[in-house]
Amino acid sequence: KVADKALKLLDVDAIGLDQMDRRYLTTVAINFSGGPVGIETIAASLSEPRDAIEEIIEPFLLQQGFIQRTPRGRILTPHAFRHLGLPEPSREAAQFGLFGDGEA
Repeated sequence: KVADKALKLLDVDAIGLDQMDRRYLTTVAINFSGGPVGIETIAASLSEPRDAIEEIIEPFLLQQGFIQRTPRGRILTPHAFRHLGLPEPSREAAQFGLFGDGEA
């Protein structure tokens, strides 16, 4: 019980995500439709240094299966959307090319 109270005071949820973890996931989910999105863009959106994101935030999110690093950028997994209580966007819609013609 003492540990639960301490975690609640620190704003850590039941699976260990803190406020910054949830902010990262929510930003990628809402602002970038779950990705792919580059690390520099995420850093600018969160007003956090790239190094802090790569060394502090992302390792736990990767380990827990909330994000994936791809050649095109970071993407949220279905597990992340479920945890946030958000619907997963259609990947086909998110992959349209520059002119929305379906060609990436």
